[in-house]
Amino acid sequence: MRRVLIANRGEIGVRIARACREAGLSPVAVYSEADANAAHVRAADAAVCVGPPPSRDSYLKIDALLDAARRLGADAVHPGYGFLAESAEFAGAVTSAGLTFVGPPVEAIAVMGDKTRARSTVAAAGVPVVPAIEDLPADAADAQRAADGLGYPLLIKAAAGGGGKGMRVVRASGDFAAAREAAAREALSAFGDGRIFLERYFERARHVEVQVLADAHGTTLHLGERECSIQRRHQKIVEETPSPGVSGTLRERLTMAAVAAARSVGYVSAGTVEFLVTDAGDFYFLEMNTRLQVEHPITEWVSGVDLVHAQLRIAAGERLTWTQADLLPRGHAIECRVYAEDPAQHFLPSPGRILFLREPQGPGLRVDSGISAGGEVTVHYDPMLAKLSAWGATRDAARLRLIEGLRDYAVLGVTTNIAFLVDVLAHPAFAAGATHTHFIDEHLRAWQPAAPDAELAALAAALHGVLAPAAASGGGTRERAASPWQTLGAWRLGGAG
Repeated sequence: MRRVLIANRGEIGVRIARACREAGLSPVAVYSEADANAAHVRAADAAVCVGPPPSRDSYLKIDALLDAARRLGADAVHPGYGFLAESAEFAGAVTSAGLTFVGPPVEAIAVMGDKTRARSTVAAAGVPVVPAIEDLPADAADAQRAADGLGYPLLIKAAAGGGGKGMRVVRASGDFAAAREAAAREALSAFGDGRIFLERYFERARHVEVQVLADAHGTTLHLGERECSIQRRHQKIVEETPSPGVSGTLRERLTMAAVAAARSVGYVSAGTVEFLVTDAGDFYFLEMNTRLQVEHPITEWVSGVDLVHAQLRIAAGERLTWTQADLLPRGHAIECRVYAEDPAQHFLPSPGRILFLREPQGPGLRVDSGISAGGEVTVHYDPMLAKLSAWGATRDAARLRLIEGLRDYAVLGVTTNIAFLVDVLAHPAFAAGATHTHFIDEHLRAWQPAAPDAELAALAAALHGVLAPAAASGGGTRERAASPWQTLGAWRLGGAG
């Protein structure tokens, strides 16, 4: 491997580009017309435009991505996360083109990408699975009887998807029929596959996942667990490791189950096995994410392992150099996802131009960012701006450090969830480790922001009239600028600290 195409955008594109350079590899990128001046483009040695802003016409076009790899001279492809990262079709197309796919084997992606196949595969390996009805009858009356037999509350899930799409919680028999139809429609729209299945639903469970790492020489290791219970719309916004609700005995059982799940599909590369953990200490397999996770920085904090470097070395055919005994966790880490969204308006996305940006700095803080002042948050992509993570010797040290980091974060021009995240971390229930998947509904359903800072509001108003976008560059190939001043982007703000 000499040159790696990053088939993604945003903060993960920047993250992979840096890791490639640290590993002595040349990172190259793709971008849509909306991302011509994006941070991940500036972070790459060269970049190619792959189409218009809608992801279906750019970042999801397999032919365009492979053509970009050819034009840029790439011999490997890193999919990041999201987009085509868990597409067996894409992974197969990459390898068929003679390129190295920085990720797991195609068959592992295919099995774990189909939730019903994944359940049966890991169950055969002795991993506990949630009680479910996988083959839901097509007839509405038969489906209703099946749901009633499973019991309520239950969860309707898309067989071929994730990220909360095609997912409905049903708490009463009379609500099932409408929820079933809506979930199937949404699954078909999101994934091109309308199949759904049913699972028992646990109201106050913890969402706990285990990071695994495997090479092509038979070594499979785990790097401990992360708790991801703080969610909105079934999507994570706060993650931490280790979980405050997992004992040493339970941790041993969870991590061994995750390793067994990975081995059941011949897994290679970095991956994550997700579980529900009940108050009684029972746990059940949910799914396996066959890719790098958004929340991987906190595992890097406590393990000392650079997961992107590990992915690159594994893809190059190298052996893992650690034993399980080498991977002892150190301290505690927590991550928050910073979104351009309004928590007071049901987390409605907040597109717009970033007028001013100040990212926090300090010992034990890490910012994984894909934005810059003057950049545009568009309606075409997920509105996550960055991730802020903090490490501490104890959970409370990490929590307080992260709160201070969030308070030092300034993003003007779009509404963000930063103040909401501060209130999550500062909540007495979170401080006590009493986290579960309904935490936000239970404690912060009626959240409203404090009065805006008058000085920041005045600055935002002033900046709005001062900054003007530079002409966006067109399609074609972009080469990395020779001068560091050219890499600052299309916007300049004099005097900003």
